[in-house]
Amino acid sequence: MNKQLFKNTKIDEDIAIESRRKFLKKLACGSLLTLSGSGVAIAAAKHVSRHGHHPAHAKPIHKVVRQVYSHLFSPQIQVPEPYLPSYGYKTLAFEHTHTGDKLKLTYFERGNYIKDALQEINYLLRDFRTEDIHPIDTALLDQLFDLKQTLGVNKPFHIISGYRSPFTNALLRKHSHGVAEHSFHTQGRAIDIRLEGVSSKMIRNVALSMAQGGVGYYPRNNFVHLDTGNFRTW
Repeated sequence: MNKQLFKNTKIDEDIAIESRRKFLKKLACGSLLTLSGSGVAIAAAKHVSRHGHHPAHAKPIHKVVRQVYSHLFSPQIQVPEPYLPSYGYKTLAFEHTHTGDKLKLTYFERGNYIKDALQEINYLLRDFRTEDIHPIDTALLDQLFDLKQTLGVNKPFHIISGYRSPFTNALLRKHSHGVAEHSFHTQGRAIDIRLEGVSSKMIRNVALSMAQGGVGYYPRNNFVHLDTGNFRTW
């Protein structure tokens, strides 16, 4: 009986190893998000935080997301914890890919957002098709700041899309199914970016580890979407 039990156990182990190999092969073939899905991350997030309450034993949300998406990171890539500024100012730099506008400035200092700086950012991130200007969510700016600090870079964000007027958003929807009817872009709460010298995949991975809002990955067009909605990914 013991020999039979050992034989059955060995078969079970072989099946488990083969299943794991198939799973890893699927990940390598690019079906990661299909297998894990945004629902997994969202479920993990809900388990940790419900209506903003964190049980004493719960892990911080970025650590749960890091665990869920740990297979996104190469063992050689050490992704640091989300950056917590130890000083009282925040600086960002932008370069708009459509208008050529460039801007580098401090938008937060000594516990306050700088009104004039925010107005300059609002202008640079305007709807370049209609010239409409809209206030950009300061939480989105902080998200960009945390992203650049976590990545350890000091380069300008290349902007593909900032604010979109309802007119522009409706126009884009006619030509693409990937444009949401009530896009966060129309509220000044979303941005599409690239970073020179940093792959869009790496930007996506680090943004996921921060778990501060929506993260969309568009490898064909080489950009990452960030917004200040609930954490989710696509």
